Amino acid sequence: MNTNTNTSANTPANAHANGVIVFGAGGRVGRAAVAEAVSRGHRVTAVVRDPAKYRDLEADAVTVVRGDVTDPASVAALSAGHRAAVNASVRLDVPSEEYFTSATKALVAGLTEAGVPRLVVLGIATTLETAPGVRVMDAPGFPEEYRVFSRGHVAEFALLTGEAGAGLDWLMVVPALDLDPAAPVTGGYRTAVGTVLDGPGRIAHADLARAILDEIDHPRHSRVQLAVSV
Repeated sequence: MNTNTNTSANTPANAHANGVIVFGAGGRVGRAAVAEAVSRGHRVTAVVRDPAKYRDLEADAVTVVRGDVTDPASVAALSAGHRAAVNASVRLDVPSEEYFTSATKALVAGLTEAGVPRLVVLGIATTLETAPGVRVMDAPGFPEEYRVFSRGHVAEFALLTGEAGAGLDWLMVVPALDLDPAAPVTGGYRTAVGTVLDGPGRIAHADLARAILDEIDHPRHSRVQLAVSV
């Protein structure tokens, strides 16, 4: 198993050079990513569908804006001047494949137009391999409704690894199966490329956010699924 243990650097040397834009900033992972970015000295653009619902996100280093991650023009306009983008958004009222493919196409087009080189997207552990060529979602008896949702992330990954994502430095960060708001924050994490990690299969939102920002401040992986767990 290809694993490593990471702890984050507190403040990158170029933290104030450009900002980080977070799509889906109102969700649990999005909020954690915003908080982690701010703690490192980044300015953050927090993109949500209705800013009036997320006034609590506003801070000196955080600008809350309305945006549509499935609209390339919106992505381009909001992302200009940022060093990296994070997509932690999800829509449960839109079919999974439709949403994630639309968002991926818009992000690739919009970030390319805006000149933002780095994209970190949030994946799902059900798409990781448990053996060569065998994913968690392929197991007999795996719930069909979860398999249907997982296919959205499969389609997203296919687009990124294909011609559509060829010009972008992207990474899919995949949290452990148990992404638990009550999990203890450890300050570290383990990683594996494309495969489920042995162990408890659990991670706190803050530790996941630490992994996401580490891959923005000091990128070590590109164009792969990076599994993250404690």
